[in-house]
Amino acid sequence: MTGPEEADIEILRREAAFQGYFRIDAYTLRHRTYAGGWTPEIDLEVFERGRTVAVLPYDPERDTVVLIEQFRVGAHAAGLEPWLIEAVAGTREGDESAGETVRREVLEEAGCEVADLEPIGEFLLSPGACSESCAMFIGRVDSDGVGGIHGIAHEGEDIRVETVPAAEAIELVLSGKVPSAYGAIPLLWLAANREDLRRRWLQGPGISG
Repeated sequence: MTGPEEADIEILRREAAFQGYFRIDAYTLRHRTYAGGWTPEIDLEVFERGRTVAVLPYDPERDTVVLIEQFRVGAHAAGLEPWLIEAVAGTREGDESAGETVRREVLEEAGCEVADLEPIGEFLLSPGACSESCAMFIGRVDSDGVGGIHGIAHEGEDIRVETVPAAEAIELVLSGKVPSAYGAIPLLWLAANREDLRRRWLQGPGISG
């Protein structure tokens, strides 16, 4: 399925509506329609989230994953359970590569180190209102002794880390107990590719990034 090309979008106005830790931009635009012609002028607001990463730490030797649980104010605002099971995730800083951000975040949030990376893909998590583009990975780790409470205290992070059998973690997402896309997408990918990934990683190094 294809849609209008980027050149078929006319930005009439763009200005910062809010600037704090994040930014919200107000757009007035129009774009070509599938039927031909143009839409009327549309006023939209975009939450400028930037580039992020998410990684599910996986230990192929033990067939376990490392999951984190933390408070998410967006879930609270949506009227949902605010303590969410997720994969490790974070924002790319400066000129960091996605792999560099992954390794930094896994060490900060889960207290372990990533050896190899398997790219899953890059996903727009809420493209109707947010610019966030999230590169997702499975990260090879040694899960022995991994767990406890982690995070950067001065940033208010209070992250519970748990090592879980892969089959149990996959059952969690299939039963609807992982509503966050940061956790659900990597776990669903692992559910479809676990045996192949485990075979490859146990035979040799994965894809470094």
